[in-house]
Amino acid sequence: MEEKFMREAIKLAERAKKRGEVPIGAVVVLNGKIIGKGYNLRTRLQMATAHAEMRAIDRACKKEHSWRLPEAELYVTLEPCPMCMGAILNARIRRVYFGAYEQKGRSLTEALANANLLNHKVEVTGGVLEGECSAVLTSFFTEMRAREKAEKERKKAQKAEAEAAVARRAARSPKK
Repeated sequence: MEEKFMREAIKLAERAKKRGEVPIGAVVVLNGKIIGKGYNLRTRLQMATAHAEMRAIDRACKKEHSWRLPEAELYVTLEPCPMCMGAILNARIRRVYFGAYEQKGRSLTEALANANLLNHKVEVTGGVLEGECSAVLTSFFTEMRAREKAEKERKKAQKAEAEAAVARRAARSPKK
């Protein structure tokens, strides 16, 4: 069952990737049914909070007409950031499954899940379809770096051409 819902989250991550967003997808599941979906849209919306988890939780809360989702589970392709863990705790989500582990050490997932911040604790399971989730992220950043490198080289070539054109004009101009 975990893999089924994580595959849905991966599809959403692919959708984010097609839009040029960091490819992260999330689904909220209640009683075996998806009640909220989301993918990263920070760049497009220019909103710091437009993370996949936040969007999926918002949609699930609207669908359930409640900010509390104590029987729900969240599936997300990347280990949640501290902001998203805060939303998960606040919504009282029971369990989180994530795919890829945060590689930059910025995650506080376990610490926040077990903290006595609220009267709620979250069960966390990491590494669900980790290879597939990591592959989506890796391919995005590899392609992004290649595009950035090509753009830098294109600008460098344009600058060199412009400088050469100025030099040619200067050489053709009569000297005074």
